Amino acid sequence: MAKCLVTGGAGFIGSNLTDVLIERGDKVIIIDNLSTGKKENLNSQARFYEKDLRNLEDIKPLFKGVDYVFHEAALARVQPSIIDPVNYNDHNVNGTLNVLVAAKDAGVKKVVYAASSSAYGDQKKMPLTEDMPANPISPYGLQKYIGEEYCRLFSYVYKLPTVCLRYFNVFGPHMVKEGAYASVVAIFSSQRKNNQSLTIVGDGEQLRTYTFVKDIARANILAAESGIADGRPINTGQSNEYSVNDIAKMIGGPAVNIELRIEPRRNLCSNALAKKLLGWEPKVKLHEWIGEYKKEIGIN
Repeated sequence: MAKCLVTGGAGFIGSNLTDVLIERGDKVIIIDNLSTGKKENLNSQARFYEKDLRNLEDIKPLFKGVDYVFHEAALARVQPSIIDPVNYNDHNVNGTLNVLVAAKDAGVKKVVYAASSSAYGDQKKMPLTEDMPANPISPYGLQKYIGEEYCRLFSYVYKLPTVCLRYFNVFGPHMVKEGAYASVVAIFSSQRKNNQSLTIVGDGEQLRTYTFVKDIARANILAAESGIADGRPINTGQSNEYSVNDIAKMIGGPAVNIELRIEPRRNLCSNALAKKLLGWEPKVKLHEWIGEYKKEIGIN
């Protein structure tokens, strides 16, 4: 049994990770300011603290005696970060720095950082591999990459064990269904349920890798228990891809095309390193899950 701290534990990925940790018998502390997380996502067996990671002195006491820190808290999504880069930087960079400082001072065994495939930007070569240079094309992508570099630095300078998992378009239970933080899977599902046209950005031929949230939770636990401790990034995503038009066809219903925005055309993931270092590979494919999800939310 380990004592774990999950930042963003009321959010989409953090709440799923918390559930898996508690099912394993681990003790879990959650820190979340509820800016995007929801109380209904909280596991009742976890100890919840409504605090802001940007206040270092406020959060530091919660790290004492913790074995593993899973840093899932962030202001997510590319487009909102373009609109509000200063606020995003404050949360995503300063918040991450505070987590690392608190973890270092408390002597935790390891920090597992939720990195992002957004760090790659728009690469010409596919699939994306960890030896490619980062080339973020949004404030969010840059901020998540800065978090990786801070993890690497803290491992090198302060000997704090860290590892960074680059997520690829996560889907599953508790995903945000509306607003700026919703993913295309959630947006299309909500639009279909509400008898609205699906809003396809640009030509809809952008290709994405999608990964089930419980697979991501499992990757976090494997990373925590692995010997990787130098802050290196590891891709955690499916090795197949779907276009936005593919997703629209899976959901069904009428669609309209809207104005193109800044985003990569492809982000095909190579998960070979995760298989080698963590013994991890994803189990759930998007097209299989969507059929069950549509039944669950009442759309045909």
